[in-house]
Amino acid sequence: MIKRYTLPEMAKIWSLENKFKKWLEIEISACEAMNKLGLVPDNDLQNIKSKARFKVDEIDEIEKKVNHDVVAFLTNVAQYVGSSSRFIHLGLTSSDVVDTANSCLMKEAGLLILTEMEELSEILKEKAYEYNATLCIGRSHGIHAEPTTFGLKFALWFDEMQRNIKRIKSAIENIAVGQISGAVGNYAHIDPFVEKYICKEMGLKPVNISTQIIQRDRYAQYITTLAIIGSTIEKIATEIRGLQRTEIHEVEEGFTKGQKGSSAMPHKKNPILCERLCGLARILRGNAITSLENNVLWHERDISHSSAERIIIPDSTILLHYMLVKTSELMKNLKVFPENMKRNIELTNGLIFSQTILLELTKRNITREKAYKIVQRCAMQCWETKQPFKDTLQKDEELMKIIKPDELEKLFYLDRFLKNVDYIYERVFKK
Repeated sequence: MIKRYTLPEMAKIWSLENKFKKWLEIEISACEAMNKLGLVPDNDLQNIKSKARFKVDEIDEIEKKVNHDVVAFLTNVAQYVGSSSRFIHLGLTSSDVVDTANSCLMKEAGLLILTEMEELSEILKEKAYEYNATLCIGRSHGIHAEPTTFGLKFALWFDEMQRNIKRIKSAIENIAVGQISGAVGNYAHIDPFVEKYICKEMGLKPVNISTQIIQRDRYAQYITTLAIIGSTIEKIATEIRGLQRTEIHEVEEGFTKGQKGSSAMPHKKNPILCERLCGLARILRGNAITSLENNVLWHERDISHSSAERIIIPDSTILLHYMLVKTSELMKNLKVFPENMKRNIELTNGLIFSQTILLELTKRNITREKAYKIVQRCAMQCWETKQPFKDTLQKDEELMKIIKPDELEKLFYLDRFLKNVDYIYERVFKK
C-alpha cells in the first residue's frame, strides 16, 4: 500500500521554520565534527547543543537591519547560545549551509513527488486493464485513423510515467549532495572531515568539487525533470479535454453535485481541471528555463541565481505535487462513454478499413501504388456520398475483379485491432 501525503506536508518542507531547522542541524553537526578534531571544546559543544535555537520572527527583525539572511540567523542563534556561539559557523561560508540545506529540502520534496507519481501510476495501470478491450477511434492530425483501445491510452501514460519515475529518482540522487568547503571551495579554513561528517548526518554525499556553491547543473536537472513530469500531466489533460468536446464526448471529467460549469450557461460541464493542469504545466516549463540560466554564474559564484531559486524550487515542487494529486483525482473520477466511442468509430462509414483493403490488394500481386490508387478512389467517393465504404468498394469494377464479395465481407471486422493488445501490455506492465 503506497502511503499518501497531503499538500500541507509539501508546503511544510518549504516553511521558514523548516529551512532554519535544517540550517541549525548543519551548524550543530559542524560543531560536532570540529569537536572531534579538537577545535571545539566539549563544554562549548554541549552548551551549543543544549541552547541553540531560533525564532523566525526574530530572524526577520534582525535581517531588516543586516540585510543578510544567514547573518541574521547566526545572530539570532548566538543570542540564545552566548559566548560559545563563537564556534558556530567556524570556517564556513553562507552557501555551505544554504546549499547543503537546500539539497536536504529538495531531496525530501522529491520523495513526496515520487510517492504521488507511484500512486498515479497504479491508477493508470488499473484503468489500462479496465479498458484494454474498449475500442475507440485513433486519430492522427485530429482526423479519424484506425481503431485502437481506450486502455492503450492509459498504458501509454503509465509507460511514460515509469520513465518519469526513473528521471526523478536520478534527479533526487544527483541533488542529494552537500558541500562544506569554505569561501571559494578549497577548504582553506576547514577540514574536509567536517564536510564528510555533516553530509553523513544529513543523509547526503559530499560533492567531488565545488566553488562556493553546489553547481547549478544539479538544480537544472532537478527542475527540468519536474517540468518534464508536468508535460506528461499536460499530455494526459489535453487528451481528456479533446475527448470531452461535445462533438466527440467519449469522456468527461467528474462533475460533482452542486458544481456549476458556467456563470451564463447552465448546461455547461467544462473540463476545468484539465485546463488548469495545462496552464500550470506552463509555469513549470518557465521555471525550468530559469534553472538552466542559473547554471552560469560569475567566477566562483555570484547571487543572481539565489533570488530566482527562492521562487522556482519551492514553487515547482509544491506545484507539481499538487498537479499529481489532482491528476490522480481526475483519473479516478473520469466518466467514460464506450457507446459514444462505438458511435465515433462508425462515423466515417467504414473508412477505417481502408488500410486493410490496401494491404489485401498487395497480397494479391497488385503493386502498392496501384492498390493505393484504387482504395483512395473509393475512399474519396465515400467521403463525398456518405455511403458505406463497403458498398462503394463493391461498386468498383476494378476492385471486384481482384476481391470477391464474400472475401471483402470478411475484411470488415473490428477484432483485428485487438489482436496484439495483450502483446503490448506484456511489454508495458510485465517489465
